[in-house]
Amino acid sequence: MSRQKDSVLAGFKAFLMRGNVIDLAVAVVIGAAFTNIVNSVVKGIIGPLVGAVGTKSLDGYSSCLKGSCGVTAKGEPTGVNILWGSVLNATLTFVITAAVVYFLMVLPMAKYLARQEQRRKAREGVQETMEITELEVLKEIRDTLVAQRVHAGPANGHGYGQGQGRDGAF
Repeated sequence: MSRQKDSVLAGFKAFLMRGNVIDLAVAVVIGAAFTNIVNSVVKGIIGPLVGAVGTKSLDGYSSCLKGSCGVTAKGEPTGVNILWGSVLNATLTFVITAAVVYFLMVLPMAKYLARQEQRRKAREGVQETMEITELEVLKEIRDTLVAQRVHAGPANGHGYGQGQGRDGAF
C-alpha cells in the first residue's frame, strides 16, 4: 500500500514538474490580470463612446410576452418579460472585448513573430549560401586537381595509368 502511495505521489510530482503545466498556470494568472485591463478599456473608453452615440445602457430594454409586465409593490416582476437588452449588451461587450484583444494584442504579436521568422529565414539563407559557395569552391579544387593529374600523365614516375593513383582511383 505504501509503495502504491509513493508511486502515485511520484507521478503527481512528475505531472507538476512538466513544463506545460507551469506554462498553463502562468497563462491563467496572466489571463486573469489581462481581463481587468480589457474590462477597464471597455468600461472606461469604449462604453462611454458607444453611450455618446446611442444609449448609455441597453440593460433596460425588454419585451413583454404575456400579461402586463411590471413590478409589484413587493418588487416581484409580473408577466413574462424578455430582457433582450441585456443579451444585446453582453453580445456587444463580447465583440468589443474581442476587438480590443485582437487589435491590441494578437495583431501586433503576429506581426512581431512574422518579422522574427523573416529574420531567422534571412540568417538561414545567408548560412545556406555560404555553405553552397564553400561546396562550389571545393568542387572546383577537386576538378582542378583531377585535371592536373590527367594532364601530368605517367610522367610522375610511378608508372600508373593516366590520372590514377596506386589504388586505381583519382
